[in-house]
Parts: sequence; structure tokens; C-alpha cells
Amino acid sequence: MKTNYRMFFELECEPFSSDIELDNILPTSSLKGVEERIHYAVGLGAIALVTGEIGSGKSTALRYVTGRLHPSEYRTLYITASTGSVLELYRQLLDGLGMDMGGVSRAVMLRRIRHEILEVVQGKKLKMILLIDEASLLRLEVFAELHTLTQFEKDSKPLLPMVLAGQSNLIDNLMYRSSLPLASRIVGRSHLEGVTREQMDQYLKHHLAIAGVKNTIFDETAVTAIHQGSGGLFRKANHLA
Repeated sequence: MKTNYRMFFELECEPFSSDIELDNILPTSSLKGVEERIHYAVGLGAIALVTGEIGSGKSTALRYVTGRLHPSEYRTLYITASTGSVLELYRQLLDGLGMDMGGVSRAVMLRRIRHEILEVVQGKKLKMILLIDEASLLRLEVFAELHTLTQFEKDSKPLLPMVLAGQSNLIDNLMYRSSLPLASRIVGRSHLEGVTREQMDQYLKHHLAIAGVKNTIFDETAVTAIHQGSGGLFRKANHLA
């Protein structure tokens, strides 16, 4: 069925795939705004916050921003919260750092993580960035633990800037007393919302062009229907298109 669909419209590839290549991501104004705020936070060794409902493009924004960082200057640690526990956080960090620490205590994990971060920043002279997707799933005690993790400085400048991305309740979780020390380091906030109809039209045309489409497939009525049905969210629009 998919083959017939692509043959009928003469598509070179799937136009609305979720695993779009980095170079093909449409650089919208909101995406550029996220990039600017993250760069600002990273430059200060602070924290950037990216919020939005499911399908608003948070993960795509993180991928877009980190994909444009030069690997000779930056080392990124990208983790996705699932159970939201401290142990899960540490295990993902250790895995991202290329370390196998199964069966050791939490204190040992923390010590090894901090040591490796120092090695990367001071030894290899790279800027390290910790990105946590689905951060709204983190348990409250994790926010306090993250503050502890980042409490080492060299020449008075924090060594581990951070990007927290999640749904809007992430902001509520950061307002708890135990989370306030970490929240005090937030210097850049971005909230992703549904796009306008005009932006949706641009998005649809962009993705069809990626697939090699030269003629218009969606008329004005179809664009309006996709925009209304998706609420302006690209992920939902991908399914409707």
C-alpha cells in the first residue's frame, strides 16, 4: 500500500517520516528561538528549559540544536527519562559516558560520573552539555540530585550546563522547595506551541519537496483541515498528511 502511494505521487522517500535527517529539519522561528536560548544557557554554564505538549517538537528541537554543535568543541550527553528515578539517571549517564558500572552503589556512580565529566572538560578541553528529554517524568528527588551532580566548578564557572525538556508540568515540578536550587540556574525558557496555518502550509510544502514532489498535492482546503485537525502540531500533522 505504501509503495503504491509513493508511486502514485512519485515520491522519492516518505515525506512525513519521524526520523527525518538533520539537514532536512525545517528551521522555523520557534526552533531558532530554542537554539538561541540553549546557546545562551550553555555559554553561562546554566540551564535551559524547553516545554510543550506531546507532539510539539521538543525532541526535534533538541536534535536540531545538538546536531549543529561542532564535535571538536562539544560533548553532549542525551538521556530520556522513563522511570524517572535517580538510579535510571545515573545508569544512562554512565552509559553515555561509555562506562559499565553495574552492581555498584549510587555514591560510587556519582563519583565516577563527576570524575569522567571533569576528565572530558579539563582533560580533553571539551564543553559538555547534559540534555534530559521527557524531564517532566523525573521524580522530585532527581532534581535535587541533579543539583548535587553539577556542584563542581573550576575558576568559578559551572562545568555542566543542562537542557531540560518536557511537558508543561515540568515547570510545576521545578517549583517545589527541593527543586529550587536547580531551578535557580535556569536562564533560558522556551515553550513550543502549535503553529499557524501559514506555518503549517510551509511545513507541508517543505516535506513534500524533500520527497521530490514538484506539484501541489494539498489544496487550500486540505491544508486548513490538516492544520485544524492537528492543532498546529507537526507530529499530528504527519499522521494526517
